[in-house]
Amino acid sequence: MKNILSKLFNHEKLSAAEAKQILVDISESKYNDAQVAVFMGVYMMRSVSVEELKGFRDALLELCHPFDMEGIESTDMCGTGGDGKNTFNISTTSSFVVAGAGYNVTKHGNYGVSSICGSSNVLEHLGFKFSADVSLLKRQLDKTNLCFIHAPLFHPAMKAVAPIRKQLGVKTFFNMLGPLVNPARPTHQTVGVFNIELARLYQYLLENENKQYNILHALDGYDEISLTSETLRINNNGETIIDASDFNASPLSSESIYGGSTIKDSSDILIAILDNKATDAQKNVVLANAAIAIQGFEKEKSIIDCYHIAKEAIESGAAKNTFSTLLKMNAN
Repeated sequence: MKNILSKLFNHEKLSAAEAKQILVDISESKYNDAQVAVFMGVYMMRSVSVEELKGFRDALLELCHPFDMEGIESTDMCGTGGDGKNTFNISTTSSFVVAGAGYNVTKHGNYGVSSICGSSNVLEHLGFKFSADVSLLKRQLDKTNLCFIHAPLFHPAMKAVAPIRKQLGVKTFFNMLGPLVNPARPTHQTVGVFNIELARLYQYLLENENKQYNILHALDGYDEISLTSETLRINNNGETIIDASDFNASPLSSESIYGGSTIKDSSDILIAILDNKATDAQKNVVLANAAIAIQGFEKEKSIIDCYHIAKEAIESGAAKNTFSTLLKMNAN
């Protein structure tokens, strides 16, 4: 590690192979906490390169516990976090809506590090128990169209650095990696990123994979469609700018999608949306993000058509049924 740190302090970049080996070594506890913290700190002061991000990603996918989907198509809806906006769990809530609409979701998530409430925090608060039993997760997917993959159970390297990330309390390159290392290797993906530079890195990596993808960045800083501003959308067909008018919705204020100050606050909002009792702002921002994910499967349909598919999933009770059934299966 000393040689690697010296190289980084001299403003040199790591090759993909070097970056991969570092992550492997971290997972095997070859370095002490101070060394790992300093290593992560480098990437708080300068941008990660494409080759470095590729190496980190390849290491985590190689090290993760296998999850063979046996050819079944699915999507993941996951943001990088790190935008500092403290919204409620929009992508997690949207995942239940997409699953309620009939599309498979293999949701990858973790506890919040740089935010109050990550997807794992909100689901755990609502009574969900995480499992690394792939056969159970596949049964849940078959029954409800959704399973939740808790990152620390599948990624030894992430588990090894979790205490350090928590102590640092700010975004690190691990925030960038989460959406890239889903063990189920979903065929479709909707990922939100916290800046345009990272959107470009994701584009480079995802366009070389055989998957349908959407990369989203709200131009006022959110790592998802926020409806508070225009959003940059990058997918297999190129780049577009979308805004609230594309969903026949009104622009929102940042206050209207705030997640509150506790995990309970975010959990209450998730349930209110699935119960179709939330505010219009909370419901619309979820529907917008769900619509983008649905359009990944329904390439011939317009955004507004996919928005209405998502809306029906909430208003018919299908999204809430997905949540309730998953929770019952999880408890048994």
